[in-house]
Amino acid sequence: MPGKRIHMDGRSSPLVSRRRFARDVLAPAILFPLLAACGATGTAPGARRSKLPSAEAAGLTPKRHDVNGLSIYSLASATPPPNAPTIVLVHGLALSGRYMIPTAAQLVSHAEVYIPDFPGFGDSDKPEETLNVPGLADALAAWLGTVLARPVALVGNSFACQIIIDMAARYPDLLTAAVLQGPTTPPKERTWLDQVVRWRQNAKFNPPETGEIASEDYKKCGYVRALKTFHYSLVDRPEDKLHRVRAPSLVVRGELDPICRPEWATQVARGLPDGELMIIPDVAHTLCYTAPVQLADASMDFLAREGLA
Repeated sequence: MPGKRIHMDGRSSPLVSRRRFARDVLAPAILFPLLAACGATGTAPGARRSKLPSAEAAGLTPKRHDVNGLSIYSLASATPPPNAPTIVLVHGLALSGRYMIPTAAQLVSHAEVYIPDFPGFGDSDKPEETLNVPGLADALAAWLGTVLARPVALVGNSFACQIIIDMAARYPDLLTAAVLQGPTTPPKERTWLDQVVRWRQNAKFNPPETGEIASEDYKKCGYVRALKTFHYSLVDRPEDKLHRVRAPSLVVRGELDPICRPEWATQVARGLPDGELMIIPDVAHTLCYTAPVQLADASMDFLAREGLA
């Protein structure tokens, strides 16, 4: 039975509910698979061909830990250097930690590195519930408390920045510093259409294999979970939490990034009590894969300036 709209004169009509169904259900269901194809051509000036190394080749080993009744998969430094800082890489929307291996490979000689998969994503257990941003932040905090039990530096890409901001605002004792690379999303662009446009603009900066990696990860989490998480990313308001982040934080923006706009990166950096902004030239949004050397160097230099490395 179709839904009804109640008019001021008491009449009812299914028109608005049909429009809402098209907007909230059909449009995302059609548009989200298009996002999976955004790995595309790799022909733009900021594109980099960066073949994904194996975890073993990157100096990482797989691990599993029981966290709140769920088996959480992660990659960790096989032989961490002595007296090195601990860095946890945090993956973005509907992905796993796999696409962050190139950055991990650059960090393992300088830090003890971990890359966990969030509950519901990658090779971690899939709970029935789809976690919103605070839920994912709680999951990250629980994993940190269970596995590491000490403050760490967090490095996140894209949507992961929203999770890190939320966690840092509510669990300040769990992190020493944060690197927020390409934080999402500018307030005026928190719609499905805006984000599809921006993701498509970013596609030309990614090498073709990133589309393959994303497609495999989307299948692992399932399109329903991916769609719900995308919705949660758009209704989250990280700007309202920035003032509660105590940890020193570096906002990193690729000069060519169409998703993290210049004004938004500046707003995030200025909103953080101890924040700074760094622009990396000639690169775009997915720096953990397309510019791992630059991102790793920026992260380590930042930690060194803060006396953490």
